[in-house]
Amino acid sequence: MSRERLELSGASRIEVELKRSARARRLSLRISRLDGRVTLTAPPHVPAAEARAFLEERGDWVRHHLGNQPPVIRVAPGVRLPVEGAPLTLVAAPVRKAERHGDKLRVGTARAGAQVRSWLTLLARDRLAERCDLYAARLGRSYAELALRDTRSRWGSCSSQGRLMFSWRLIMAPRQILDYVAAHEVAHLAQMNHSAVFWAEVARLHPGYAADRRWLRENGAWLHRYRFDGDGP
Repeated sequence: MSRERLELSGASRIEVELKRSARARRLSLRISRLDGRVTLTAPPHVPAAEARAFLEERGDWVRHHLGNQPPVIRVAPGVRLPVEGAPLTLVAAPVRKAERHGDKLRVGTARAGAQVRSWLTLLARDRLAERCDLYAARLGRSYAELALRDTRSRWGSCSSQGRLMFSWRLIMAPRQILDYVAAHEVAHLAQMNHSAVFWAEVARLHPGYAADRRWLRENGAWLHRYRFDGDGP
C-alpha cells in the first residue's frame, strides 16, 4: 500500500491523502469523523490525474462535510477543557506540570498542551486500571497489560493475548462513558467477538451500556477537537 499527498484547490487549503490499495476496486473518498482527515483511496493502476479529477469533482462535498466537523481547540491557558465530563479552566502559573485546584487546572505558559496531555494520560490510566481490575474480577478473568494511545479509529481494543488498549481521551468524557469502554474491552477477555453472548457480558458488567455506547457514537468526535502540543494541524 502506498501513500501520496494531494491538495484540493479552492480558497482554503485542504490536504488529502491518496492511498493506493490493491484491494480497492474503485476510487473512494472518506472523511474521518474524529479528526477531519480526508483520504482518497484508489486502485494501483488508476493514473494520478484521474484521481485528482475525481477529487476536484467532489470538492463541494468535501468542503460541506469538513464544515460540519467540530472546531479545533488548541489547549492553552484560558481554554475550558472537559475532564470526566466537567469543565476545568486552564490558568497560567509558574509550574512544571499541570496541577488541579478545584475547577481550575494550573499549567505553565510554555508547552501547556504537553503538560495537560501528560496529566490527562496519568488520570486516564488510574481510572481505567481501577475499572478494568473491577470488571476483570467480576468476570473471573485477568488481563496481561493495559496500554494507552491517542487512537483515531477506535476507543479501545483487546488482543487474543489479553492486552487491553484504550484512548486516553476517554478521560474527557463523562465517567460512565469510560466505564462502558472498559467493560466492553474486558468482556472480550471472555468473548472475542460481538455475539449476543458478548453483549450479555457487557450488560452484566455495565448495565445500561446502550445509552453510553450511543453517547460515544454521537459525541466522541468532539473529544478529538482538542489539540495538544505536538499534535497535528
